[in-house]
Amino acid sequence: MNSIKKILAVIDPSKEQQKGLLRSFELAKKSGASITAFLSIYDFSYEMTTMLSHDERDAMREAVIQSKRQWIESLIAPYQSELTINCEVIWHNRPFEAIITHVIDQKYDLVVKGTHQHDTLKSVIFTPTDWHLIRKCPTPVLLVKEHAWPENGHVLAAVHASCEDQQHQSLNHRIIKDAQFVAQLATADVHLVNSYPGTPVNIAIEIPEFNASEFNESVKAHHKTCTESIAAQYGISSALCHVKEGLPEDVIPMIANKIDAELVVIGTVGRTGFSAALIGNTAEHVIDSLNCDVLALKPEGYVSPLQD
Repeated sequence: MNSIKKILAVIDPSKEQQKGLLRSFELAKKSGASITAFLSIYDFSYEMTTMLSHDERDAMREAVIQSKRQWIESLIAPYQSELTINCEVIWHNRPFEAIITHVIDQKYDLVVKGTHQHDTLKSVIFTPTDWHLIRKCPTPVLLVKEHAWPENGHVLAAVHASCEDQQHQSLNHRIIKDAQFVAQLATADVHLVNSYPGTPVNIAIEIPEFNASEFNESVKAHHKTCTESIAAQYGISSALCHVKEGLPEDVIPMIANKIDAELVVIGTVGRTGFSAALIGNTAEHVIDSLNCDVLALKPEGYVSPLQD
């Protein structure tokens, strides 16, 4: 992502304040991108109107669409003079399919969507649509939380620097490039975070002569060298590299909180189906634990299952 020309801002019909839309305004002002305020709407009471005529059902559906369109137009009206914004309301009972299909057909550069705040628990709740977008949308997805984007802030790029797998290495580079691009728009700096596993307990128990401390230091040094090496390729100081022992879902939120990052950029492999339900996705566990915006990226060449 070396430019943003078209942003799809997903509207949440259950909320008056549209965090995703407001964030898209900020990005469009800095990048010159056009915005489409997009809503997929479906009224399930429509299923109960089969006794009506075809024309009457069409009129009912159109009335719902027009009502939502007028509401969205009232949201974007104050910004129309300085930004290029249009709105699109689509009748569809599976929002994620409507979003991803529109993204593919119209070739958007970025999808921006607000997350839900749980008022009682003070935590973020991700909807099924959020998870479907993370797993299946080929375009970068920016999930917007409550954290503001102050000037001279921090963008945290989560990498797996020591991985020798070509796809992961390629994804590392994409994560850093996109993090630097967004950081330039937001007047922020870029930090890297890399987690690594601790000494396997069973090895330490079963092999008495095994030196766990020495092994741990060796692993840490390897990950630190790999992280600083990839950072140097992008002019990122080693002082902005964070290499910590632990699981990614623990380390990444910890570092994000420590530096008060406004954005974490993370790669997702897009697992779907039974393997996703069985194994889960590390990226999703990380995203769930963050209190700042998240930019979720797919590997180069990723093909959405909706494109099959």
